[in-house]
Amino acid sequence: MRLPLHGHAPTHLHHVRLPRWLLPEAWPQRQGQPALAHLLIEQGRIGALRPAGEAPAPGEPSWDMGGALALPGFVDAHVHLDKTFTLPRMERIEPGLLGAIEAMLADREGWTADDVRQRAERALQWAWEAGSTRLRTHVDWWEPDRVPVAWPVLGELAQAWRGRIRLERVSLMRLGLYEDAAQADRLARQVAASGPDALLGGFVHSSHWNEAALRHLLLSAQRHGLDVDLHVDEELTPSAQGLATIARLLREIGFDGRVVCGHVCALAAQDEASALRTLDAVAGAPITLVSLPATNLLLQDAVTGRTPRQRGLTLVKEARERGIPLLLASDNVQDPFCRLGSYDPIDALAVGALVGQLPDPFDTWSEALCRADWLDREPRGGRGLVGAAADLVLFVDADAHGFPSRGARRVVLRDGCLTHGAPPPAWLAGAGATAPTPAHS
Repeated sequence: MRLPLHGHAPTHLHHVRLPRWLLPEAWPQRQGQPALAHLLIEQGRIGALRPAGEAPAPGEPSWDMGGALALPGFVDAHVHLDKTFTLPRMERIEPGLLGAIEAMLADREGWTADDVRQRAERALQWAWEAGSTRLRTHVDWWEPDRVPVAWPVLGELAQAWRGRIRLERVSLMRLGLYEDAAQADRLARQVAASGPDALLGGFVHSSHWNEAALRHLLLSAQRHGLDVDLHVDEELTPSAQGLATIARLLREIGFDGRVVCGHVCALAAQDEASALRTLDAVAGAPITLVSLPATNLLLQDAVTGRTPRQRGLTLVKEARERGIPLLLASDNVQDPFCRLGSYDPIDALAVGALVGQLPDPFDTWSEALCRADWLDREPRGGRGLVGAAADLVLFVDADAHGFPSRGARRVVLRDGCLTHGAPPPAWLAGAGATAPTPAHS
């Protein structure tokens, strides 16, 4: 259930700086920037959004934020809670994707339910404090007749965290498990029986390319009413054809769900005409792309003793230009796939903005952290703040020009209730308010 309202939050947020993508098209401008906003919070939801004018009447609980930045709660669309925080117990790891897989397979032999639960809960707490409201975790599932130890554990955690973070599970299976149509159907039925937040997944890579298996995966998902989330072309092989084939198969099948394709690094290694032709096909399909900047930088073009020449980031600008839903996400955190990593989506944006040379990270690219509906079958319009839950992340120090730098200090509201951080005295001055105490979970 949702946390109750404890009174440790304002009814009014005054002089708020919201990103352009979240504001109505007719929103007024001030010196080329969106005018500051006034938000009314009623019963834990955004009751009204209007340009800031006069301050609320004295005595009404309000914070005057003085132009501080605010974003809706984050979605972290691609993480690996089963693998997370395993790095400290590993010895030498060979560079690159295959070396990380080998190290992970060895460590997985010692996994227990308690081990997975402890590591995943630590990750969820980090995500909660950062301001995330929805996480999607991939779960390694390599044996067709054996449910991985992490699958039920993460299902239990999804129930335990319901009302705080929506946690979804993806069955990350090697593509060969779908080669037999009957087995593909059985696996899809098993995933569907796991609950409404379970998705069918797979690893699509040129080293084990199998178009028939990919078709069986999609057909079985369609048959059992499942959405699909895939690791696709996580490589810099120009001939990789996973993404292009998925777009074609969805059209042939008439797939009526949502397919999320993560990584798609190979687009960056292909010639311009081929890559853009693939993106044109994706734009006409029910596909959402997810880019994982930190992990792709660490794993792609990785060779011992050699500085990488290629970045591994997919074509995020070209995808956005075509109206393709595209999210940035955290991926692996402190495991052999990513020694660094973070469950703060702002860190994913910071890396992506640098490596992708992204303009206007706050006004434009922050959308790639907040659009949870881009994971849904029918994404809604982008400018729908009024009526939504008052799940907000308020940045104390950051400004729109340097964002996401100085984004660490923040105040998090859930249903209008303060759950993390504390508003600075300047926000409370003259409002007749006293500094509230966060209602931590």
